[in-house]
Amino acid sequence: MPNMENCLFKAERICKSFGAVHALVDFDITVGAGEIRGLVGENGSGKSTFSSIAAGIQKYDRGVMYLNGEEYKPAGTVDAVDHGVSMVVQEQGTITGISVAANIFFGKESGFVKHGVLNTRAMNRAAKEALAGIGAGTIVPEQMTEKLSFEDRKLVELARALYTKPRLWIIDETTTALSLSGRDLLYELMKKVKDSGSSILFISHDIDEIMQICDSLTILRDGVLTANLKKEEFDADRIRQLMIGRELSGHYYREDIDENISKEVVLEMENVTAAGLRNATVKLHRGEVLGVGGLSDCGMHELGKVLYGLIPPQQGRVLKDGREIVKNAFWAVRNGIAYVSKNRDQESMMPVCSIRDNICLPSLRDLARFGPVSVKKQKKLAETWAANMEVKAASISVYCNTLSGGNKQKVVLAKWLAKGADILILDCPTRGIDVGTKAAIYQLIENLKKKGKSVVLISEELQELIGMSDRIILLKDGEISGEFERSEGLSEAKLIQKMI
Repeated sequence: MPNMENCLFKAERICKSFGAVHALVDFDITVGAGEIRGLVGENGSGKSTFSSIAAGIQKYDRGVMYLNGEEYKPAGTVDAVDHGVSMVVQEQGTITGISVAANIFFGKESGFVKHGVLNTRAMNRAAKEALAGIGAGTIVPEQMTEKLSFEDRKLVELARALYTKPRLWIIDETTTALSLSGRDLLYELMKKVKDSGSSILFISHDIDEIMQICDSLTILRDGVLTANLKKEEFDADRIRQLMIGRELSGHYYREDIDENISKEVVLEMENVTAAGLRNATVKLHRGEVLGVGGLSDCGMHELGKVLYGLIPPQQGRVLKDGREIVKNAFWAVRNGIAYVSKNRDQESMMPVCSIRDNICLPSLRDLARFGPVSVKKQKKLAETWAANMEVKAASISVYCNTLSGGNKQKVVLAKWLAKGADILILDCPTRGIDVGTKAAIYQLIENLKKKGKSVVLISEELQELIGMSDRIILLKDGEISGEFERSEGLSEAKLIQKMI
């Protein structure tokens, strides 16, 4: 038995393999009582594998875990919750087809059963209290979860995780799915959990966030522990290097400032009112990276969908090359417009299909131009672009739901590059992506620009917009509130003034 003084959770020599891939190799971690411990690493480093093991989602091959001084070996997620371990994941963790209340108390319905009958009224009341307790009292317990926004579904998950008052709360890249106000709410909840003497294992790709929130940090690389750092040892550059095992090659953001942009307009939104937009006019030029930002619910995500034809304008129109009206998403794909959604798993890919199927999907008509689509043609296209994007997988036959977040995003980008799209609408393309993959995506955007392709970069990260955009437009309450040209003096403070 290890020394458990002031130790709430401990894992020793944890090993986990998926076939020939070693996801975790003799991994150790300790989380003290009342501690927020960060866990970082590149996509595919083993972070989510370990968190799912600790939460009872999957079994480990070898090793031992301790909780509250006793050996801990959960039989499943319900058993983990019974032991005081709850987890909130990055992607959707709610169950569709049932109510908010049923999600919150999933697996715990017996607490509301009397004489063999489920008291839904009592369950709804308890759900209302649980939601109010985390600051989400506006969510209706009786409502079906699929009718909620993505962020509200995450809040339901928070309520589910916290109503049992867990001793260990695992938060796996959840902040990437939340707005700024949602993140602030999560940080407040984390502080309350910490102050109560319980502990948090916090997984994030945002180094600044890690340094601000966490008391200590564990760093993984290729399934192996590389470092444990105390708060006073935190240094952003050192953390990044320990994560990726190397200095980031080249520059992170673009270095050019005064590059001339073509006057040719390739995509244009004229006086559009639709969804959250009001009388919006936007022009995208050939070879331009147009940044789009704003606060939550400002309309920036809707703007991307309107440009792609997913949301038809109630008023105004969207034009390609000044002539052709963007009719719908199918038309957009056939005419060289690509779209990468913020909600990757739900809107940008087929998670239960292979890498090959995902990469080839937009190009099937092109592959069948001179006859039936052969398996050979699909295989060649998928292998070429998976290799170009450095997708880490055993083969292109691997299902995408088994990939890390960064590799999923590489597949999504690969399918549009394989299609040869000239206009790419990227909605938060680096959400939930590690620093190394971020740098690769930034380099890709820069290369696309050099080839004369045009990019709409929608982002909630102001530094990303400043670092990568030729021009930035900001939205507030669905209207264009500001516009900025690329310059050395452009700062986050200047952008924020036009956002609030």
